[in-house]
Amino acid sequence: MKERVGDQRETKAILHRIYSQSGIEQRYSVLPDFVEGTKDGFLFMKNGVFNPEPSTGSRNAVYTQEARKMFSAVARDVIDQSGLDASDITHVITVSCTGFYAPGPDYTVVMDLGLALNTPRIHVGFMGCYAAFPALRMAKSFCEADPNARVLVISVELCSLHLQFSNQVDAMLGASVFADGASAAIVSAHEPSNGPALRIDQLQTMLAPEGEADMAWTIGDNGFDMVLTSYVPKILEMRAEETIQPLLDASGVSKEDIDIWAVHPGGRAIIDKVRDGMSLDESKLEYSRKVLRDVGNLSSATILFVLKSILDANLSGDQSLVAMAFGPGLTIESAVMKRVEAKS
Repeated sequence: MKERVGDQRETKAILHRIYSQSGIEQRYSVLPDFVEGTKDGFLFMKNGVFNPEPSTGSRNAVYTQEARKMFSAVARDVIDQSGLDASDITHVITVSCTGFYAPGPDYTVVMDLGLALNTPRIHVGFMGCYAAFPALRMAKSFCEADPNARVLVISVELCSLHLQFSNQVDAMLGASVFADGASAAIVSAHEPSNGPALRIDQLQTMLAPEGEADMAWTIGDNGFDMVLTSYVPKILEMRAEETIQPLLDASGVSKEDIDIWAVHPGGRAIIDKVRDGMSLDESKLEYSRKVLRDVGNLSSATILFVLKSILDANLSGDQSLVAMAFGPGLTIESAVMKRVEAKS
């Protein structure tokens, strides 16, 4: 039997250290491989025999099958939670970087939910972990142009499809944090009437070009190849203050005015270094830590998980927050938001 990456003693020691310090307690995958005792998996075993690494095509075939179901399911969930009907949705924006199919998820959501055939739709593809922010920026613009717009934003990422069998430390770091998940939001100019909502006050994008080679996402023969080096958290620590201060200035608030920091939990070190770079109180990062612990890094879907946990929290009064996410480029997306209660 061919020796597997995890069979090598030195690699086992590295893996143990990476996973024990990850800050993650559980993750989710669409694949059966991670169910204990499975003998009929996709990545590892087929009928009890180790597989060769699946091709990019076979991985994408699983994405096409599973992502379509998840896009539509999470769309229905968020519409139900909002108290709206599917017929109230005026625009659809879908987000993903872990697979491709055409007609794409923007099309399948319109068809599966029975939306009007002339519903404007956009797919944001292959931008990485920060991609929910460009989607929210577009949604905000639609609502500013049409006060009656209700924009459905959906992100689905199946990162586990692209697990690589490698003993390179950077590859093992990526494998230790990424997982699968789906999230959605409805963006509207209407006042919230069915529970608390987040008001988007200011959005900002910024590049840290010195990190271009340290976070990258390309298509390989055996899945998508992710580069995520240990230098990324250090760049974020160095850049955090100078990146966020213009956002705060444009919003007319100070760092001390911010109650919650919704930092994309790309990994424990990323949260740690943003905290250190901004000199933040650890208590203001609890929602990012919680999402990292409970689901890991879901690429673009993750920040909406963090924002949802803030909405679900038992908080009193309005709360100001800064949301941040990071991705290839190195791109740093951020926003000032306010948690507001529904009008009685």
